[in-house]
Amino acid sequence: MAALQGRHKQTALNSFFEADMERVFDVKESPEGETSPDAKTKKIEGDAPGDCIDLTQDSPASSSKGNTAETKRKPSEKEDSKLSLITWNVDGLDIEELPERARGLWSYLDSYTPDVVFLQELIPPYVKFLKKRAVSYTLIEGGDKGYFTGMMLKKSRVNLLQSEIVTYPTTQMMRNLLVAQVNFKGQNLCLMTSHFESGKSSAEERMKQLQLVMQRMTEAPDDITVVFGGDTNLRDTEVAKVGLPSGVGDVWERLGKREHCCYTWDTKYNDNKTVSFLARCRFDRIYFRPAAREGVPRLAPDNMALLGLERRDCGRYTSDHWGIYCTFSAG
Repeated sequence: MAALQGRHKQTALNSFFEADMERVFDVKESPEGETSPDAKTKKIEGDAPGDCIDLTQDSPASSSKGNTAETKRKPSEKEDSKLSLITWNVDGLDIEELPERARGLWSYLDSYTPDVVFLQELIPPYVKFLKKRAVSYTLIEGGDKGYFTGMMLKKSRVNLLQSEIVTYPTTQMMRNLLVAQVNFKGQNLCLMTSHFESGKSSAEERMKQLQLVMQRMTEAPDDITVVFGGDTNLRDTEVAKVGLPSGVGDVWERLGKREHCCYTWDTKYNDNKTVSFLARCRFDRIYFRPAAREGVPRLAPDNMALLGLERRDCGRYTSDHWGIYCTFSAG
């Protein structure tokens, strides 16, 4: 049955991508570095979770009252020494207002200038858009057909050593693990992103994928810090069944389980998807395993915030998922 469902999903996706998706991004772009009025975000009072819209605190893009996520400022020396990361399922499969939503993603990347970006549900036209805009990043693709993951590395701060795509043997949804070995300020890091199997019925496959990720994290050399982030679709009960190995931590948990950063797929506030039920889920997660070897800097998470909580001018959010911004400092 699972295999049959997988074939049906694949057939539907193939039909979807037979359409001319280039037209979706066939819009007049602003000159590089400029922000046109239609590319600005607007905040609707009372429209998003009050606890979540906290971009004025502990935010690199909001150093004073009144700043928005699109206001740039020079990072302090302390911030410059940190590793900054964004992970986001951009929902490229939803083509409604996709160009405007893609510009929404870019406004955050351009403002926060993260060292590392993990993206899920990319499609080829979206990648083309990012390559045009994000010239200061190395972009690694986890596929080239249908939908897939991607990783962006800031060229001036993160040096790519090698990358690989690890196949999930029994996936029915074209899912895999994208892995990159990099060097950040003299530290060796292993970066990983993935989009785990979706849906309640895929719990067993999802747990297999989590097990594979945990195995890769624990088997990494002890002089390397490993960071995984992505749309895991995990439920807490599934994580409890698999268990996290010793040394591997959940960033949200390590930072005190802050409620305002908990729900990354939240139909209570995000109405990009029309659903008849209320769902508040922590699908998007970041796991890390610090280097253990003596004398090697040990990165530790020190901040987390949700992104994408403002509506675009088109009336929709950047994605049906909130993005996660996280920073790591060396201990």
